[in-house]
Amino acid sequence: MSTTSNPYRGYRFPAEIINQAVWLYHCFSLSLREVELILAARGIVVSYETIREWKSLRFGRTYAKSLRRSRPRPGDKWFLDEVFVRIRGKLHYLWRAVDQHGNVLDVLVQSRRNKKAAKRFFCKLLKGLCYVPRVIVTDKLASYAAAKREILPSVEHRQSRYLNNRCEVSHQPSRRRERHMRRFKSARQTQQFLATHSPIHNPFQLHRHRLSASEYRAARDRAFLTWRDATGVALVG
Repeated sequence: MSTTSNPYRGYRFPAEIINQAVWLYHCFSLSLREVELILAARGIVVSYETIREWKSLRFGRTYAKSLRRSRPRPGDKWFLDEVFVRIRGKLHYLWRAVDQHGNVLDVLVQSRRNKKAAKRFFCKLLKGLCYVPRVIVTDKLASYAAAKREILPSVEHRQSRYLNNRCEVSHQPSRRRERHMRRFKSARQTQQFLATHSPIHNPFQLHRHRLSASEYRAARDRAFLTWRDATGVALVG
């Protein structure tokens, strides 16, 4: 986080508490009131409405942008998928892309899943990048192939309902949050929340079942270091 100005200036609570509240909310399936209770158990009296402001309106977005800027270059194999979400009774589609390491690259909420929607998602994915993936993997939705022919004509495209499990699994944290929040309230709120949630959630998804104890501890330490570099504050116990 930039050292030219102090983003915590003027706030009653110190940076460590704000940092901890945002991290707890986005890394675990906790409600705002549950984060409030955890902090209260540590002698920190703060309302859930204040935590709501921190995690989304102010610091959550700032942390997410910083993490996105500092993340290493994604892998060259991208998995794309879309799932439906019902918002106020209306069907929407949540588009998501992950690389071969399971890192979420981007998300986009749209009301359609046609060629135009697929093109918009491709353009959002590629924005700011100086390279294209080596291969993309999708299900058999025809919109992907139509958009890919125009946006990424030289990239290999593999389509199979079975090859895309990695991206399908990546939707699970969002589904858990959707249930915990008792459904998303609007398309805009969904986009804003997930655009913040994914970058914060990403570094701490360590696939522990694939790592030895020492490898897991090293990966966890790297995740905490990434968080400290992005937010300017270390997590406290």
